[in-house]
Amino acid sequence: MDADERPGRACPTAYRYPPRVFDRAPDLEARTLFAVGGLYGNVEALQAVLARAAEEPGPVAIVFNGDFHWFDVAADDFARVGEAALAHRALRGNVETEVAGEDTGAGCGCAYPADVSDAEVARSNEILARLRATARAFPAHRAALAALPMHLVARVGRARVGLVHGDCASLAGWGFAQAALDDPGHRRWLASAFADARVDLFAGSHTCLPAIRAFDFGGGPVAVANNGAAGMPNFAGERGGLVTRVSERPAPDALYGTRVAGAFVEAIAVRYDAAAWERRFLAQWPEGSAAHASYFRRIAEGPRFARERALPRAA
Repeated sequence: MDADERPGRACPTAYRYPPRVFDRAPDLEARTLFAVGGLYGNVEALQAVLARAAEEPGPVAIVFNGDFHWFDVAADDFARVGEAALAHRALRGNVETEVAGEDTGAGCGCAYPADVSDAEVARSNEILARLRATARAFPAHRAALAALPMHLVARVGRARVGLVHGDCASLAGWGFAQAALDDPGHRRWLASAFADARVDLFAGSHTCLPAIRAFDFGGGPVAVANNGAAGMPNFAGERGGLVTRVSERPAPDALYGTRVAGAFVEAIAVRYDAAAWERRFLAQWPEGSAAHASYFRRIAEGPRFARERALPRAA
């Protein structure tokens, strides 16, 4: 079997869509929007996101843009995360897509690139299988996950925002990864995508590491914002998640950001109770488990990724 067809590396045809699908009327309008990608079943991070949204001076549209489930194999946590996500706008990530059904051909549906080890891929497939076992006790929720869209279009002020889990062509696409965004050879693909989509900003996650990048392909400033993970640390030595905030007004606590079409596009810290989350994680994924092997060091210490690599710059 070719590597691209193996579970965990495959990108199913059903995951794909053309960038022109974003050239449509907005699905929602907001003055402030939070894109919450990669909550990964972190109940403490969920609480922190909702608390931070409540601090805004006006209404906030919250979009859980995929992979809000992952580590939450305890039934109570799975139910709590699912109910919260579906109480707001939500997209299905690869996790939700695969948990909603029984087809194991795509594994975790991550579509991992070649630089991710086979061992890592196998562990992700194992995590997905265990999460699917939990989900079987929630048939109505599985049906709701299956019905979620793969993308949304929002308007924030004058800015048109394409909300995705992966990238502008696939639910599990890696085209918005930091390395891809900084690759000069990737610019033609991005320019074509923005031209077809007619948006000012794409907001996604999936690749699990953050970056904001600004571009001008001749039609004015546009940007890609990848929040990395709302439910896991994103930078070395830091224990907290990130969300992308898009608003008509700046945030006093923004870590970094840019502007497009008059909107502020900013990374906001999700300051969850890291000690409580670590205890919850270990209760479900003790040493020796797949998730512990793949993620515990990151949860405890952060990834080997400096904040400077995420900071906005023209590319």
